[in-house]
Amino acid sequence: MKAKIRRFIVYILSETIGSLFILLDPKKADELAKAGMTVQMQHLNLTFKERLMRKAILRTTKRKREFDLLAEFHQNYWKKKGADFFSETQSRLVNNYLPNCEFVFEILRKQLVKESDQFHTLVEIGTGNGIVLNYLSQGFTQFKKLIGIDLSDVQIQKNIEKYSENPRLEFETGDAFHWIDTHKNDYTCFLTFHGVLEYFTEERLQIFLNKISASGKVIFLAVEPVALDHDFSKNPHSQVYGPEYSFSHNYPLLFKNAGFELWHHSKTKEENTPFSLNIIGAKN
Repeated sequence: MKAKIRRFIVYILSETIGSLFILLDPKKADELAKAGMTVQMQHLNLTFKERLMRKAILRTTKRKREFDLLAEFHQNYWKKKGADFFSETQSRLVNNYLPNCEFVFEILRKQLVKESDQFHTLVEIGTGNGIVLNYLSQGFTQFKKLIGIDLSDVQIQKNIEKYSENPRLEFETGDAFHWIDTHKNDYTCFLTFHGVLEYFTEERLQIFLNKISASGKVIFLAVEPVALDHDFSKNPHSQVYGPEYSFSHNYPLLFKNAGFELWHHSKTKEENTPFSLNIIGAKN
């Protein structure tokens, strides 16, 4: 009980002091918002003052339910700081996430075998450093083309140069939400890996899935975190969670609303995280 009271007091004090800093230095607060605020703060080179301001901005935005603004913070971060994040987390992706998620790709492989249609293109939304896409190009030879989309132009240019000898890989800078509008996606497999759709608001994600479902015959494999305390039976809608203030979505419902049927849904828990990693397979 004492520990809870102590944490509550620290929470109130930090937000109060952070809010005061925002009043005293609105220019700095605006700079933080425009730079983006997504990943945990140990990744960001912030001063003590900036950390408190960042917390206050995020908490206030969450409390006011300004979800579009939260999504804007996320988008700003991935556009401007994404390349830094991908560089710093590359070894963790190669040594941890990929080996531990091989079973996920096996799930996709088995589903593709069951399909009577030949899916010729794989699109990874939020491709980051392209490591996952390159890895899949080696194990999924049926895909004639593998396309990686990311908000970070800096990272996309790095990927184009790094993987120039793999002719099946293509990388494009852009927001997948708008990319869908100008591309034909019939017989395409879409993939998100380890947290991408969590930065969409519920409304925008529903529209996005509707667009994909209407674009042609597709398969979707989403590997996304969902908050441990998100009980869909009590709250079928999305909720903000975790230190990133990203969105925990009811993926089964959103996919079904878009006209998809689920061919797979399972979850796995990672240690010391406030979420379970959900693997959702859907097709229209």
